[in-house]
Amino acid sequence: MTDVTDGVLHTLFHSDQGGHEQVVLCQDRATGLKAVIAIHSTALGPALGGTRFYPYASEEAAVADALNLSRGMSYKNAMAGLDHGGGKAVIIGDPERIKSEELLLAYGRFVASLGGRYVTACDVGTYVADMDIVARECPWTTGRSPENGGAGDSSVLTAYGVFQGMRASAQHEWGDPTLRGRKVGVAGVGKVGHYLVEHLLEDGAEVVVTDVREESVRRITDKYPQVTVAPDTDALIRTEGLDIYAPCALGGALNDETVPVLTARIVCGAANNQLAHPGVEKDLADRRILYAPDYVVNAGGVIQVADELHGFDFDRCKAKASKIFDTTLAIFARAKDDGIPPAAAADRIAEQRMSEARRR
Repeated sequence: MTDVTDGVLHTLFHSDQGGHEQVVLCQDRATGLKAVIAIHSTALGPALGGTRFYPYASEEAAVADALNLSRGMSYKNAMAGLDHGGGKAVIIGDPERIKSEELLLAYGRFVASLGGRYVTACDVGTYVADMDIVARECPWTTGRSPENGGAGDSSVLTAYGVFQGMRASAQHEWGDPTLRGRKVGVAGVGKVGHYLVEHLLEDGAEVVVTDVREESVRRITDKYPQVTVAPDTDALIRTEGLDIYAPCALGGALNDETVPVLTARIVCGAANNQLAHPGVEKDLADRRILYAPDYVVNAGGVIQVADELHGFDFDRCKAKASKIFDTTLAIFARAKDDGIPPAAAADRIAEQRMSEARRR
């Protein structure tokens, strides 16, 4: 028998990162679909989270990512005050090569088979047009286009929420919520990052960017020639005089290699699962680097797609996303009172809400 004690089954059943209610493995050979749908919790309501389309190195890596991301969605939705639990789906493969209408329709049928326990949306590698296709087979689909009854691109409010979290971090660290005159490094200027850059420039920040895709950087510098470019993330985090670092690409940006060389005093970005492993939050605190928990500040997008289920109203969503400022400050206050890092304080608050919901 294969030893799985150190694999995803061990994570699912025996670790703090597990505890999921349901994990579904999906395959449709005709279209090449291989997907994982992970439902972490429905304590607060139907699980809500996006669909990531990514060329994972292995199926095991895909399952592990789905487990981590869905767990994060439970905490994100709880901290955002939504009546939703946490779920996430990943489709295995290069979307540039295998994504097709037939594959997305097959995926939609799998989501629909869960009967509303999981509500899907966009994530890395999936877009509004994709959700329009998925919705043809699945009524529990958000992130659709306005023409198809949806709210459109959730990146707009995701970036806005991160900006509010950044303002709260500046308030806590420097006593003023403005970012005017602050140097902010943004790693990843794709769907969310480029909107964040716009907010920062409007507020008077000095912005440095980097991205693995040259076209993403060029889109920024063509529009905003005052933005400077770092050759890569390693150079960005070492930038002299950097006040704030905003990881806005994939997870794991804060790890044993990056934290010791960070020059920024604040980390606040849009990427999910920024802490590479437990203990990194303490390393940041030991270096007196203020960390705004990722799942708190990047909740603007999930606030938007959740609202879509009830008849989307942008102004209502933006008002809810504005509260990320107050929530972030409350987490910093809780962290100080309890003598723990902000990430641990956010977890405590989220776990308390989920626990109280289970008792009802």
